[in-house]
Amino acid sequence: MRVDIWSDIVCPWCYLGKRQFEQGLDRFAGRDQVEVVYHAFELDPAFPAGQGTPVGELLSAKYGLTPQQAEAAEATIAGKAAAAGLGFTADRLMGNTFHAHRLVRLGLERGIQHEVLQHLYEAYFAHGQPVFTAADLSGLAAAAGLDPAEAGQVLAGDRYAGAVRADEEQAAKIGINGVPFAVVAGRYGVSGAQAAETFTAVLDRVAADGAAAPAS
Repeated sequence: MRVDIWSDIVCPWCYLGKRQFEQGLDRFAGRDQVEVVYHAFELDPAFPAGQGTPVGELLSAKYGLTPQQAEAAEATIAGKAAAAGLGFTADRLMGNTFHAHRLVRLGLERGIQHEVLQHLYEAYFAHGQPVFTAADLSGLAAAAGLDPAEAGQVLAGDRYAGAVRADEEQAAKIGINGVPFAVVAGRYGVSGAQAAETFTAVLDRVAADGAAAPAS
């Protein structure tokens, strides 16, 4: 059985959703037969490269929130992250994640995509480290398990740029306009950071139906 998940590195619900999906997968009897592949989705692909905006300011500008409302929104997700055993800081910048998605794609090619994605999530959400420029990402590559020289070569060029755009085009064709979004066995869509029990129930249902086709 294959599960395809679209997410963005700066999406707090994706950060939380990854943990909850993994908890749900752990409770699934057939977990060893499940292949999970993450796909790129940029919350704001038009965000200027090389720039960063404090998250609170961006929430206020994008959604018309007062500073107090933006703080409350961050506090809500911080509480959920803490309950899931995840670190979280509001002291972060929002930036363009295109290069980060290319690095995650390198992780997929090297068989450590989950580790690379998790390391970027933790660097960004738990420690407030920027994950946007080649310089930001080069410093994180080795700790994420990648060969630093190869990661540097990827970030210096345009390798995997086409793969990232293909992920985003596929998301548009499917009708995904928000993340996280999981497609289970190419047929069942699960939107949002659902509870672990929900993910387990979906996996159980797919297994019962005998569906094992990869997502198209």
